[in-house]
Amino acid sequence: MNKTAIITGASRGIGRACAIELSKYFEHIVINSCTHKKDLEDTKKEIESNGVDCLAIAGDIADYHFVSSMMKTATDTFPNIDLLVNNAGISYIGLLSDMTIQEWNQIINTNLTSVFNCCNQIIPHMLHRKSGHIINISSMWGISGASCEVAYSASKGGVNAFTKALAKELAPSSIRVNALACGAIDTQMNTCFDKKELEAFCETIPACRFGTPQEIANAVIHLYNSPSYLTGEVIKIDGGYL
Repeated sequence: MNKTAIITGASRGIGRACAIELSKYFEHIVINSCTHKKDLEDTKKEIESNGVDCLAIAGDIADYHFVSSMMKTATDTFPNIDLLVNNAGISYIGLLSDMTIQEWNQIINTNLTSVFNCCNQIIPHMLHRKSGHIINISSMWGISGASCEVAYSASKGGVNAFTKALAKELAPSSIRVNALACGAIDTQMNTCFDKKELEAFCETIPACRFGTPQEIANAVIHLYNSPSYLTGEVIKIDGGYL
């Protein structure tokens, strides 16, 4: 059927796991990352080793003009876009009073504006086919908020509201929009914490451990294959934390 999936932030962690897992079910994969270009190429090579076509495009998806160019390249190469996974994101740990406006804007633009950019550019292609699924990788902090992560929490709360609203807008066109609100996942984003801090946080999780990127990738597959009536949901996958 020549199905195509686009995954942002696919060089490492959750994005990489999603891209590799999706390559087992899709004929074409498009991956993106702003940084870690070598890791992005390594992801591309692993996908291609499975006999799947892969297009890797490096650039900042917080930049609307770059996203416009990226999506044109993607749709020119693989016309039928079936799935968009908005995964790219960054964090900031610290007091809000210590945060600069530049740091605030970077969090909001990378985590939230990028979702608008990608959806805005890909929706017309999905509308033309009256088919498609958008899955946004969010966070449990977008539901409950986290101390010293105000900007990150705000950006993910925005993603959750964006998901619910866009789902209502696109449901009449048979396009689904859902989000996964991830809990603590074992990725490079946690390297800012030392071992004792990570162990202390782990003790507060009912599942007694961090989740894995592969578990999120598996959840993306399950959500993509879920009934077409399931849309507008923000599904927690947090080991029972919330």
